[in-house]
Amino acid sequence: MSVKNIAVYCASAAGARPVYREAAEELGAALAARQLGVVYGGATVGLMGAVADAVLRGGGRAIGVIPQVLVDLEVAHNGVSELHVVDTMHTRKALMMERADAFLVLPGGFGTMEELFEVITWQQLKLHEKPVVLLNLGGFYDKLLEFLDVCVREGVLKPKNRERLLVATTVDEALTLCGVD
Repeated sequence: MSVKNIAVYCASAAGARPVYREAAEELGAALAARQLGVVYGGATVGLMGAVADAVLRGGGRAIGVIPQVLVDLEVAHNGVSELHVVDTMHTRKALMMERADAFLVLPGGFGTMEELFEVITWQQLKLHEKPVVLLNLGGFYDKLLEFLDVCVREGVLKPKNRERLLVATTVDEALTLCGVD
């Protein structure tokens, strides 16, 4: 399968360390340079906005998918290539999954975690065969990865399913794991 669009899950906040925003901007520029689209949460704030803005600055496609409740809070990015306003978070995630050929996860909180675990679960259930890549910037996800290893040791997560989550430490490595040349 050829990769045309990558879903990016990440925070609606900038984060405490500059490396997060820098990586978001590097990712957006890299996607635009490779003529790949980004499918993302549709916001103009935080790491989400940084990825989209960098894609757009590079002449690329930014496809936002945002629920009406967030549009009402005035965080929708009205300058993206496509903005899909949906009724629920469930609809948002389904549309993002449908439009994406791979999934890349930057630092984030509850929403990002929920999206990560849902899309990796869908892969485990064979609802898709698209790569799911965690970009572990500066060790941000080290404790989460350790916890997943505990889940394996405790017998609640099969090793083969633990291996489904691909881990990168650089934007280029993440794109390679997503199937981008």
